[in-house]
Amino acid sequence: MKNHRILFALFLIYFVFAILLNSVGTVILQVIGNYGVSKSSASVLEGFKDLPIAAVSFLIASVLPRLGYKKAMLTGLAIVTAACVAMPLLPSFATTKLLFFCVGVAFALVKVSVYSTLGLIAADRKQHASIMNLLEGFFMVGVLSAYWVFGYFIDSRDPLSQSWLQVYWVLAVLCAGTFALLLFTPFNEDMAALPAGRSIAQDFAAMLKLFFKPLVCVFVITAFLYVLIEQSVGTWLPTFNNEILKLPAAMSVEVTSIFAACLAVGRLSAGVLMRKLNWYPVMNACVLGMAAMVLLALPLTHDVVADPHITWATAPLATFLFPLIGLFMAPIYPGINSVMLSSLPKNQHSSMTGLLVIFSALGGTTGSLITGYVFGNFSGHFAFYLTLVPISIVLVMLYFFKKAVDDGGGEFDRTAIISGQH
Repeated sequence: MKNHRILFALFLIYFVFAILLNSVGTVILQVIGNYGVSKSSASVLEGFKDLPIAAVSFLIASVLPRLGYKKAMLTGLAIVTAACVAMPLLPSFATTKLLFFCVGVAFALVKVSVYSTLGLIAADRKQHASIMNLLEGFFMVGVLSAYWVFGYFIDSRDPLSQSWLQVYWVLAVLCAGTFALLLFTPFNEDMAALPAGRSIAQDFAAMLKLFFKPLVCVFVITAFLYVLIEQSVGTWLPTFNNEILKLPAAMSVEVTSIFAACLAVGRLSAGVLMRKLNWYPVMNACVLGMAAMVLLALPLTHDVVADPHITWATAPLATFLFPLIGLFMAPIYPGINSVMLSSLPKNQHSSMTGLLVIFSALGGTTGSLITGYVFGNFSGHFAFYLTLVPISIVLVMLYFFKKAVDDGGGEFDRTAIISGQH
């Protein structure tokens, strides 16, 4: 029963952070209208979220067991609760940047803690994999909820309305409730204790040395590029829907939930495929599928005429076609992550997770900044066509990743945990 209560708390934590982390695209659309900022300026919100994730993960990933997982999660929840309360009380672009900075710091504390806590309560590897899949599935429920929860509070008839800020009262209550649940849920962290006599500097140095392994180096570059692509699409899709496909603001956000749903379906499908098929051809097929969706859907977005009475039934075909890229995109990150973790000794998994979080965060920021700059200075069409460049590079990097894996001579468990971004 105690473990069930812990799991419920972890699921709620991931649900809350899924909404906050994946609201960047929606918030970018709103701050452009509410605060009159440019697309390039708005794109920095991704950096305010991702750079703290990278920095804090770099500093604490190897030593978090010394601090305590429960304390780290409580600290993260307290930070985001305060930030959510500030949004409607002090509405400004500066407060918005502060919110995502706080979300980034908190998520760095939370993600490593949640993953590590699962290792403490799982009885065996199969149970760990089962719990992890449920956790990541619940994360996707949060991602899907984000578009509809924010969409409910957005007033499409008045672009200058700040009614959307009221959503943060709901999120603040959810964060505070999760904090209280976790606070009164006891669990034992003794198994997470680091070896006696080992210094913090030695823990940190061990994580840095891991990066210089050829396999790890190729992996983090591939992960960086994948997240760059995913965040480029996910962050700017609401704005693309609004400005290029001429959809109302609320509908632009709600339609983006199709992309999130495709990511969820793709991730669950990967769990089946990776047990039956070799990972390398599956990854190549997914990358080629992504490129095909870009080339197929984007030509249909040209010369769209605004319709004041537009509905889901009358929306342009590209509205529903382009988000299907998520079906092909979803298996790539979990797939390479599974192969990477399966090739390392278990005592290096925590450090590897830290490196993964760091480079994923940097990839997300880079993708959002580049897409925002191109979107604002050239066009939304060109910005999304530009994703073909990193897609092509990922295809090449997968070859080198496979070569590094084969050279390592390891045996890989295709039933390893399928986990997702962010």
